[in-house]
Parts: sequence; C-alpha cells; structure tokens
Amino acid sequence: MRFLFIKLPLAIILFSIIWVVLLKWFPVYITPLMISRSIEYRQDKDFHTHHKWRSLERISPEMSKAVIASEDNKFLDHNGFDWDEMEKAIKEHNQGKRLRGASTISQQTAKNVFLLPKRSFIRKGLEAYFTVLIELIWGKQRILEVYLNVAEMGKGLYGSEAAARYLFKTTADKLTRHQACLIAACLPNPLKRNAANPSSYVSSRANAISRNISNLKYPDWINRK
Repeated sequence: MRFLFIKLPLAIILFSIIWVVLLKWFPVYITPLMISRSIEYRQDKDFHTHHKWRSLERISPEMSKAVIASEDNKFLDHNGFDWDEMEKAIKEHNQGKRLRGASTISQQTAKNVFLLPKRSFIRKGLEAYFTVLIELIWGKQRILEVYLNVAEMGKGLYGSEAAARYLFKTTADKLTRHQACLIAACLPNPLKRNAANPSSYVSSRANAISRNISNLKYPDWINRK
C-alpha cells in the first residue's frame, strides 16, 4: 500500500519533472501525435511524416506573431491558462452554441509533446499538470519554440520548417507574414485546410490574423531587436 499510494506517485511525478527539464534543453524530435497519425494513416502509401527541428532564431518572427494573433492573444501575459476565454466558451455553450476550444498555446504544447490526442477527463487533467510544469520550467520563449516545431500544420507536416518546405517551397526563416497567417489560419483543422491552396474562409481568416498582428505588442525576443 505504501508503494502504491506514496512511492509510485512520487516516482511518476519525479519522472515527469525530469522529462520536462530535459526537454527544456533538447529538441523534441517525436511526439505522441506523430506516432498516432502514423498508425492512423499506415495504409495510406502517400502519407509521410515531415518534421525538422529549427531553433526560434531560425523561424521567421512572422510565424511567432501569427500563431499568437490566431491562437492565443494573451500568451505572453497569462500563466498557461486563459480563464476569461474558458469562462466565455462555457457561457456560449450553455447558451446553446457549439462548445469551442479555449486552449492556450501552452496547453496545446503540453498536449502535443507529452500526451496522446485521445480526449478524456484524465488527459485534460494531465494536460493542466504539464502546462503548469512547462510554464514554470521552460518559460514563454521555449514554449513558443517547441510549439512552432511540433504543431500539426498539415497532413504529415509538423512544425514551421516542414510547413514552409512542403506548402510554400521555402524555409521557416523566410516565411512571409501572409504565408505565416495562412498556416496559422489552418491550425484549428490542419488535416482539412490547406495553406498552399486556401479556401475563401482560410484566406479571410488569414487576413483577419494579419490585421490582429498589428493590434498586438511583441517582446524583443520575437521582434529580434
């Protein structure tokens, strides 16, 4: 009983902390989502996983700005959770609207790096736990760097470098604002949306993201000043 309720939980917590600390310094080359997608599309001969790690300095600042403007306007200010957006989403759902996501970039990063994509209350609890850890141990700059390297940006495309290469025939450091906004516009559903061949909705959404970029302030480590 002592092992089951004290030693084992403590060992798991210690392991998770060591895991997070190591990934503060080492690139994330593979994630549970990459493995899950490979299994999901194992019979699709045209499916290939494309992923190449790039440091934040080798990713266009426009990509950083685009995902913040699109996914998480308060990323630089919150502690990992946007409580206002969560409350707003719940309120809209109670009014009969479809329940929308209110996950921050920190939460999405924690989910992508440490957890399987399967939805459950247990996974949401673990997502919150790892979100707290990466906020405390990694900090905003590292969280954004990892997110821009592991986020699913198309079928088999993970991270900014893969998206830049296979969608726009360029590299992550050369992405323009328009290209970055098109990629960001596809993030909620990258398997059905295509930044290289955008629908009218994706183009409209990309333009809205571009306008929002001008309304937000970014620190020097994003602006590269």
